[in-house]
Amino acid sequence: MSETTNTESTYTGEMAAAAPDPALAAEIEEAMRDVIDPELGINVVDLGLVYGISMDQSNQASIDMTLTSAACPLTDVIEDQVSVALEGLVAGVRINWVWLPPWGPDKITEEGREQLRALGFNV
Repeated sequence: MSETTNTESTYTGEMAAAAPDPALAAEIEEAMRDVIDPELGINVVDLGLVYGISMDQSNQASIDMTLTSAACPLTDVIEDQVSVALEGLVAGVRINWVWLPPWGPDKITEEGREQLRALGFNV
């Protein structure tokens, strides 16, 4: 089950957030590739929507993400996908929806660009 907020936040004190160890970070990033943007059909990692991942001492992931549009009505779909994708890797997940820096096509990975071109987009 995901917990979301519309503001950036960090853990303090004993629950201070930190970057996950490199092996776990790679596993989380790979798992996040299973989270598909419902409007574009491309994963959120290759779209450049994941801005940061941190962990607290109780193995709770905090993910800073944005959307291609602040008016996106499908945040709950993405939140559910994130929860499913990270199940078993972390004890829980919190998504921090952030709007700065704003998302733009420059954040899309080359693999994401190839996928979009295959769908007929000119990127």
